[in-house]
Amino acid sequence: MTSMNYSLAELGWRPVFLQQLTLDELETGRAARVTAVHRDRLEWLDETGAHNWLISGPWRHAEAEDRPTLGDWLWLDAAGEPQRLLERQTLLRRTASGTEPKPQLIAANLDTLLIVASCNADFNLSRLERYLALALDAGVDPVIVLTKADLADDMEAFRDQAQTLRAGLPVVCLDARQDWATDALAPWLTPGQSLALVGSSGVGKTTLTNSLIGEQRFFTAAIREDDAKGRHTTTQRQMVRTQAGAWIMDTPGMRELRLGDSISGVSAVFDDIETLAQQCRFGDCSHQGDAGCAVAAAIESGELDARRLRSYQKLQREAVHASETAWQKRRRYRAFGKLVKQSQKIRSSD
Repeated sequence: MTSMNYSLAELGWRPVFLQQLTLDELETGRAARVTAVHRDRLEWLDETGAHNWLISGPWRHAEAEDRPTLGDWLWLDAAGEPQRLLERQTLLRRTASGTEPKPQLIAANLDTLLIVASCNADFNLSRLERYLALALDAGVDPVIVLTKADLADDMEAFRDQAQTLRAGLPVVCLDARQDWATDALAPWLTPGQSLALVGSSGVGKTTLTNSLIGEQRFFTAAIREDDAKGRHTTTQRQMVRTQAGAWIMDTPGMRELRLGDSISGVSAVFDDIETLAQQCRFGDCSHQGDAGCAVAAAIESGELDARRLRSYQKLQREAVHASETAWQKRRRYRAFGKLVKQSQKIRSSD
């Protein structure tokens, strides 16, 4: 890691963090920002330089959301030991895959989320909607970045499709290998700003990061020709400084992206559908052929794409499921178990 010293303002410090501190803390400690997360250690930067810390003590056994993640601000004591985690202003998270999914933190205190997709067979509107829901639920401003624009026969067609996802959504088309990528993203790269890159493997996140920082620091791998999908190249979460003075957080590609409890984010992405739903004749309209359904009428007239409704319903189900408490889930599983047993009894009696 670089040994260059940065001021707190250059690291992205905001007055809201200062308001969380006591006078005693201000007199004896200092702030540090997490710049890399490994399995058992953290890297951070403060005004004295770069530091590497082995996670120990209560931090090692803390719940997932209480452990430091990329972009977090820590308050250190005079000896440089972390004392507490400052309250996050934004938090980007997902639900990890597995039979017992748990929340997984991606990055904290972000200003902008660059949602990277490529102008090829990997382009997928439903996947972009998932990322948008994550960003809006976290309170982070989303920007769609379409890479490999130089290889597309009709770049504007991809741009037009992406802009249908949300009114006023910024969509930037670029070739991540070119120097002008920095110029194209200049509005979001001002000094002290924090950004993260998300998108499936092979869309050009690592290449774009290298262009923005001005050096080939990270390894990239070519995409497969048969399906335009890439191989995973980023293996750790890390925060690096761009040539413009902003900080960009590079995260591993995520093929399976579970939303978690992002009901508000889903509502924000599909606010057009929710507005239409308010015009349905019945309040509990399922939008599946119900009489007086304004959503169905919008699809019939061409005002609303049927794909978008399917995506909305799928993400809404995921978000509602993830928002259930553990007690609610146990209750639902028990009810399902009783139903199965009753069915088995009926079959055995026939």
